[in-house]
Amino acid sequence: MNEVLWEGIPRREVPWYPTINYDLCLGCQDCVNTCPADVYDWDDSEGRPIVARPYNCVVYCQGCAKSCPEEAIKFPDKEQVVELVRQLRVRYNV
Repeated sequence: MNEVLWEGIPRREVPWYPTINYDLCLGCQDCVNTCPADVYDWDDSEGRPIVARPYNCVVYCQGCAKSCPEEAIKFPDKEQVVELVRQLRVRYNV
């Protein structure tokens, strides 16, 4: 299988993907319906979304979090990820 790259960096090295606080999630499916990158699956038995394909998430996108009426979706600190990406660019010479 070919490694997926994001701007010349292995995507799995960029920790940008959502996490869901299930204590806040109402199960409205806005995140599932909003995400264009097929990050989520829906768990019918639990009535909630699952981050099934985290590395499909578009780096720096936060559309699902913005669409969540309960603010149940969070992303890593963007400034920390930006700094990590700078370091990775040097490592991979991109």
